[in-house]
Amino acid sequence: MKAMVMTATGGPEVLQPAELPVPEIVDPHQIRVRLRAAGINPIDTKLRERGVFYPDALPAILGCDGAGEVEAVGDAVTRFRPGDRVWFCNGGLGGAPGNYAEYTVVDEHVARVMPQTLDYAEAAAGPLVLITAWEALVDRAGIEPGDRVLIHAGAGGVGHVAIQLARHFGARVATTVGSAEGAAIARELGAEYIINYHETDFVHAIDEWSAGDGAHIVLDTVGGETFGRSIEATAHYGDLVTLLDPG
Repeated sequence: MKAMVMTATGGPEVLQPAELPVPEIVDPHQIRVRLRAAGINPIDTKLRERGVFYPDALPAILGCDGAGEVEAVGDAVTRFRPGDRVWFCNGGLGGAPGNYAEYTVVDEHVARVMPQTLDYAEAAAGPLVLITAWEALVDRAGIEPGDRVLIHAGAGGVGHVAIQLARHFGARVATTVGSAEGAAIARELGAEYIINYHETDFVHAIDEWSAGDGAHIVLDTVGGETFGRSIEATAHYGDLVTLLDPG
């Protein structure tokens, strides 16, 4: 099969095309997927530049997110059959191979049937950001209907999904953006209060939006100074969830 292989740390030039054997099913609960699309996330570029989590794993296939067709199934697989369209987040960290390839093998419990409304490229762009937004808002913060939620970088990868997820749970959403284009995206996705951080101090804006009470949940996708100032925008006994090193 054809694959893009990371041969060393560095820029895009360290990703080189290679011919590799098609992976075999070695566990009865695995499925082999003919990949039709792979997602590209910030973690992929960071691993390429800084090194994968398993230093002895090079050369490695990057790419956490994938979508494609089930080609073969293990003897114990019950959830899928050949021909099913699936999407998943698996591998790509230097251990299990990622999805910059024509084929991959994953455990059946990792994959899900793709929504019929998505094509392969759309599906491959979704898993990691969806998982991240869900863990932040649902698992960590326990979002509830009526919560005031501030989502930083609402037009970004995780942010634009988090807006939709928060609205799905009946929350009110404020978000920060850096451009008129970003504001239009956030508004279309359901944000009710949009703050251009180039023009407005978001702490002051949230104070006005919440009548001085702050946001019940703040999702920080930026880190650094934004994390520190987000404490001021969080309600008493609220939740501040960050995806990055708070510094």
